[in-house]
Amino acid sequence: MRTALVIGTGLIGTSAALALTQRGVTVHLADHDPEQARTAAALGAGTDEAPDGPVDLAIVAAPPAHVAGVLADAMRRGLARGYIDVASVKGGPRRELEALGLDLASYIGTHPMSGREKSGPLAATGDLFEGRPWVLTPTRDTDTEVLNLALELVSHCRAVPVVMDADAHDRAVALVSHMPHLVSNMVAARLEHAEESAVRLCGQGIRDVTRIAASEPRMWVDILSANPGPVADLLSDVAADLEETVQALRALQSSDEAKRGVGAVGIEDILRRGKAGQVRVPGKHGSAPRAYEIVAVLIDDQPGQLARIFADAGRAGVNIEDVRIEHATGQQAGLVQLMVEPQAAPVLTAALRERGWSIRQ
Repeated sequence: MRTALVIGTGLIGTSAALALTQRGVTVHLADHDPEQARTAAALGAGTDEAPDGPVDLAIVAAPPAHVAGVLADAMRRGLARGYIDVASVKGGPRRELEALGLDLASYIGTHPMSGREKSGPLAATGDLFEGRPWVLTPTRDTDTEVLNLALELVSHCRAVPVVMDADAHDRAVALVSHMPHLVSNMVAARLEHAEESAVRLCGQGIRDVTRIAASEPRMWVDILSANPGPVADLLSDVAADLEETVQALRALQSSDEAKRGVGAVGIEDILRRGKAGQVRVPGKHGSAPRAYEIVAVLIDDQPGQLARIFADAGRAGVNIEDVRIEHATGQQAGLVQLMVEPQAAPVLTAALRERGWSIRQ
């Protein structure tokens, strides 16, 4: 691939353009808002000047509701040898293109499974997709050259290609992305009018659950409008579980010991099922999840503290597998949770204590 045209210079489009430009591809940028394309160009994502002729690959990074229209226009104008989109739903846009009577041999639907809570070109980064799955949904009609161009794009972005059927993809993202996003927002909505004294007690648990609720609502209306059926089906299942959980909690309030016993069984069941599901979430680098030991270190909220901890861990010969930070309420301090292999935990604990760190058991 020598040339590409990115149509839509938001977070995903600009990030892909940055990755391609960094690998020597000449990237042209277009957007319904010319100022946004100019911003992406100023960031080094390419040029906002139109290409002289057809490019190798056109990448449509428009909202799901507009993908088919933008693709149809680009294909009719012959802007590229191959066309892809990066929308978060796949079945609907393809059916729209088929209904328009377009030859889809030069098109393949794709979806990079990566993003941020922020949107727009200023939030873009050339390594946004690194190590992340990038779904490709070819059909028997897809031209081999177009598939290879899409695979080359994925390689340039250092993502991991995953081939799926379009409708299977839409059901999958409803489960792992769209439905959880709505549930996160429902939990976060409980905080909107909560007492300040209660909100001040927020810890890492509520931050984890509500983090994705910070995303742009209008963008998510577009996404959910393109995949409403599978998401509604999943939320119906969640609603059934929620109703059973409410009944179990009411039973725990009863003065009848037998009813309290039934309630306890109901609560234990949902917690057990939740734990069994969480265990299936892939671990580091997409491998099977592993149980790590946590070494908790109390630090001051000052520049260089994390760098010192990582340096001291490196001197001890311990690899930090993951890290989480919980900030203390009302204090300039925090608790850093270093996740390491179980056999490395005592080594790291001893080394950090020796270097003056405060370890919490």
